[in-house]
Amino acid sequence: MEVFRLVREKFAEPLSGKGAAIRGARWNSIGVELIYTALNRSLAMAEVAVHFTLATLPDDYVMMTINVPDGVSIKTLSKSDLPEDWNLFPHPSYTQKIGDRFVIENEYCVLKIPSVVTQGDYNALINPNHQDFKRLSVVEIVKFPFDKRIFRG
Repeated sequence: MEVFRLVREKFAEPLSGKGAAIRGARWNSIGVELIYTALNRSLAMAEVAVHFTLATLPDDYVMMTINVPDGVSIKTLSKSDLPEDWNLFPHPSYTQKIGDRFVIENEYCVLKIPSVVTQGDYNALINPNHQDFKRLSVVEIVKFPFDKRIFRG
């Protein structure tokens, strides 16, 4: 399986969850390392684009393609596995507890979780502390200029 990560170039490598641990996010608390990826490039872009306007759009993003080989442990949660208000903004604190528990239990390397931004699509959260993490590899890193038409008002 391939997953995709849109990130500022200076933070592309090494692949780690340190950035997410600094601020925390929907699926992890501060101090918990987690790598946010998407199952397709369009979703990776949408997940980032919701945080910008045309005026604040950075020009130093790259799209990473990451290979998750067969046999890497993956857990999938569907919308029906989550509480009804899991997709609120700002996010409820219990969503962080779900991701924190995933990392702490360390049973799976990848957690497939529904996207809030694009209904029907999935993100893949990667636990960099799992034993299978060393099997993942960065296949490609390419510059990713945003199409400014996305940000027209």
